Amino acid sequence: MALIYVVEDDKNIQEIETIALKNSGYQVEVFGCAKDFWDEMEKQLPQLLLLDIMLPDTDGLSVLEKLRSQPSTRKLPIIMVTAKTTEIDKVKGLDMGADDYLAKPFGIMELISRVKALLRRTDEGQTEKVLSIGAVCLDEEKHKVTVRGENCELTYKEYELLKLLMMNAGIVTSREDILEKVWGTNFEGESRTLDMHIKTLRQKLGESGSMIKTVRNVGYIFDS
Repeated sequence: MALIYVVEDDKNIQEIETIALKNSGYQVEVFGCAKDFWDEMEKQLPQLLLLDIMLPDTDGLSVLEKLRSQPSTRKLPIIMVTAKTTEIDKVKGLDMGADDYLAKPFGIMELISRVKALLRRTDEGQTEKVLSIGAVCLDEEKHKVTVRGENCELTYKEYELLKLLMMNAGIVTSREDILEKVWGTNFEGESRTLDMHIKTLRQKLGESGSMIKTVRNVGYIFDS
């Protein structure tokens, strides 16, 4: 069951989208502003995003631009939803990386059809969905990590950090590369943040946390 985030400040539109999506079997989380949306993105990524252009605290296109600039959300399926109907607004959103565009007012059938089509295209384009090393298993499709079959609750950044290390298992990943790919920056001042995330990730993985090894003055390696 795909998890869909809806970023929309109009309560009526929120209700319409939520009911339609849930009735079609999707999980739905709704956010009335960009701030609440970003807070939740730190915890869990959705399989698809319905993003309104006009938001109370920021412009939806700015949200789109930020999502497409970060490695972890560069390929997140995004449908822009807006009351603007001029061709230039539609083109701008698509040029900035939106996968599809839905203009208000829209029909329920059209909404569900576009969502299903985009998720289908995304599924067809996916490659390896499960990473398994030692007792640690990371399922990208379910956005879930288990250790010896037990669920391991990770924050969004911890999950992305683990995924990067597991994808490069047996290879040293430099601190600079980790900061760039997980945090979208190579600013050295973030090094302490990286160290703290490594520490908590090791703790949450239990005995398997020992597979995350420090390579002094270079970075980290996931090695079983």
